[in-house]
Amino acid sequence: MRLFSLLYTIWCAFWFVTIFLLLFPFTYIFLQREEWKPYAHYINRLWGKLLFPLVGIRFDIEYQFRPEPRGSYVFCANHFSYLDIATMGVILDNYYAFVGKHGVKKVPLFGYMFAKLHIQVDRDKGHSRAYSLNKSIRTLASGRSVMIFPEGGIVSKHPPKLHLPIQKGAFIMAIQQQVPIVPITLLTNHLLLPDVTPLRLHPGIVRAIVHEPIPTTGLTQEDVPALMERWRHVVEGALVGEMDRV
Repeated sequence: MRLFSLLYTIWCAFWFVTIFLLLFPFTYIFLQREEWKPYAHYINRLWGKLLFPLVGIRFDIEYQFRPEPRGSYVFCANHFSYLDIATMGVILDNYYAFVGKHGVKKVPLFGYMFAKLHIQVDRDKGHSRAYSLNKSIRTLASGRSVMIFPEGGIVSKHPPKLHLPIQKGAFIMAIQQQVPIVPITLLTNHLLLPDVTPLRLHPGIVRAIVHEPIPTTGLTQEDVPALMERWRHVVEGALVGEMDRV
């Protein structure tokens, strides 16, 4: 079983890198001008759409809400696995910017793409967090959505339990721009690619729920704690329901 897991992980890594390299020249071209960047984002999504069927990972998404492809939202999901980022491009049709760790920029080619297309933050530095929050607000103001993991990274010690307390940046920016929060629960990614050493990917099904949006119209920054609690209640409820189902 361990040998199969190792060989499967190597197989997936091969296709992960190969497809990325084949598509990267087109990504690079579209990253050179701001008005072309939505095409670079589409190529990123195409990367996932090609990869997952090829390695035998299927998707089972429950859409309680279908986001408008051109709508502006703050998408907020739980984060237990490195698989989460890749699956979002399959789950969502929107043009969105990830808010992610600044360390990603050190990864050859991928880091260049991430830095040009998304928003980086060093959570250990206050000025970096402030910069990323301001950039996220500007991104929302331009009509583009933002995708963020309120836990602040893969930090839960006992998935599928959320890591608490959650970070408030996503909720501040949503209220600031009066755009809805869309909770997303990723139910099985931590089983397919657990955050343990050594990393091993397993075949299976990506199960997720795109929940009804939480409106922010009329809310002020005083409502941030209540908005955070509503998001936590929705996502935790779905995770508990999944544990009961299993």
